[in-house]
Amino acid sequence: MPRTIAIGDVHGCADEFEELLEALELDPLDRVIQLGDLVNRGPDSHRCVELAREYKVESILGNHELRLLTARHKDKPSLLKDYDLLTVQQLTPSDWAYLQSMPKFIYDAQIDTVLVHGGFLPGKPWQTQEVELITSIQVIDKKGKPGKRSENPDAAPWADSWHGSPFVVYGHTPRPNVLERPGSIGIDTGCVYGGHLTAYILEDKSLVQVRARTAYAHSKRLPDPV
Repeated sequence: MPRTIAIGDVHGCADEFEELLEALELDPLDRVIQLGDLVNRGPDSHRCVELAREYKVESILGNHELRLLTARHKDKPSLLKDYDLLTVQQLTPSDWAYLQSMPKFIYDAQIDTVLVHGGFLPGKPWQTQEVELITSIQVIDKKGKPGKRSENPDAAPWADSWHGSPFVVYGHTPRPNVLERPGSIGIDTGCVYGGHLTAYILEDKSLVQVRARTAYAHSKRLPDPV
């Protein structure tokens, strides 16, 4: 039976990405969807895009790709962060074309499941929410507005208030373990910070993980790798 497989934030961790793709023992009929932030922070964004093309992985637009593309299209290098500059140096024209092709979400009507990078604001039609919101939302503040976890450390995850439908599979917010809720699952387990790269198989709700080979970046919110 063909599988639909979601993969969390890769962030330039090419060795771990390749190890996970091999561990999945993919069938040609399997559909693999990477949840955005394929590039940046880790050591080899170019190779990550190469692997995505080689394995016919579909990638969703993440906030990191959105920033890179916005800076490129608007010719505003001031939008870029320091680690963006290394990525820009690595990416080839074919890599940029791959980033440009990323959709803002993928919806499977047969199983009423949507795959997205960040998430959605509960209580609003999910299909029409702005790309800036759905690639960046992490928490909901006391006023009911979307926010970043770093700016609202006491605010609850948006997923706590999301009860579907549809069921949401997302990344973006790194945690030591996946975050399961009745209406969603978050599978960014902080590979670039020394955690794991996680794949979630939609049909049987199983997980496949590989451990990061090292911590390529530091997170104030994740424990040091063991």
